[in-house]
Amino acid sequence: MKAPVRLGLYGLVLVIVFAVAGFTANAVVPEETVRSWAEDTEQSPHQAEGHGEGDDPEVAGGGGHSTEEAAPGLGIAEDGYRLTTVNAPAETGSEGELSLTVTGPDGNPVTDFQREHEEELHLIAVRADGQHFRHVHPEMNADGTWSAPWEWDAAGSYRVFADFVPGETGDGVTLSTTVQVAGDYTPAPAGGTVTEASVDGFDVDVTGDLVAGEASELTLNITRDGQPVTGLQPYLGAFGHLVALRDGDLAYLHVHPQGNAPQGGETSGPEIVFEATAPTEGRYLLYLDFQVDGQVHTAPLVLDTTTGSGTADESGAEHEEGAGHDH
Repeated sequence: MKAPVRLGLYGLVLVIVFAVAGFTANAVVPEETVRSWAEDTEQSPHQAEGHGEGDDPEVAGGGGHSTEEAAPGLGIAEDGYRLTTVNAPAETGSEGELSLTVTGPDGNPVTDFQREHEEELHLIAVRADGQHFRHVHPEMNADGTWSAPWEWDAAGSYRVFADFVPGETGDGVTLSTTVQVAGDYTPAPAGGTVTEASVDGFDVDVTGDLVAGEASELTLNITRDGQPVTGLQPYLGAFGHLVALRDGDLAYLHVHPQGNAPQGGETSGPEIVFEATAPTEGRYLLYLDFQVDGQVHTAPLVLDTTTGSGTADESGAEHEEGAGHDH
């Protein structure tokens, strides 16, 4: 048989074989099952790149891979930015400096930052139990290293936050890491809500419900010797600056003051209104910075989230709170 004829017959046989195979597959495997197989083989971007469960180094808290976003402020890296070369005194009573560097997506130190709340970088340190809160503004040298004079008041495990806005993106980033300070200490975690606090002769109270997953209005009221304080001076572009951290893991909340930015020489008080969004239910540690007579004071408060403006009766139906509801 000539070669062209043999090849033609061979091709005909292949056509018949594939036709029979296709008929058999359709007869045995339903079409919806085939579609399901196709959908199951579609991979997420991480899977396509070869990442398995728990392989993502930037998921805060470690553990297995999760589809949930990392808790805010708990990662050492985000969007290509990374907190590096963090140094601090290793024990209490030792004067030194706390320093850090932020590197960008290209791996080089970042030196271009936008001002946010009048500063290019906010450095916050707080012990794991919520005690010994500090909020300072270090200086950056030419090579991108930020530093500030530093001495620890007490031993323990501290979380150090760097809150900044890269000039390249204009989007706020909060990174953090932990620093261990040698020595014995007794943890003093928040044992309940604290809606009133006294600091340096000032009394501060907070009203309003912190509702998980919603923007919540919180009003901070400041008095001294029972009289309203009306001489609040601008601090960090507002009449007060509020930091909120989730109790337990110290997840960082961005809290924004309401109202227009104060003008030079303008004063206010006794109330400062903020809008905060708690990402989950739980207890939150609040730290209010306010300025009077050129001095900045910090008042610590504690709030638990509520479930909303309605409360449920025994049948499970929600009803509106009455005017006499105690917050």
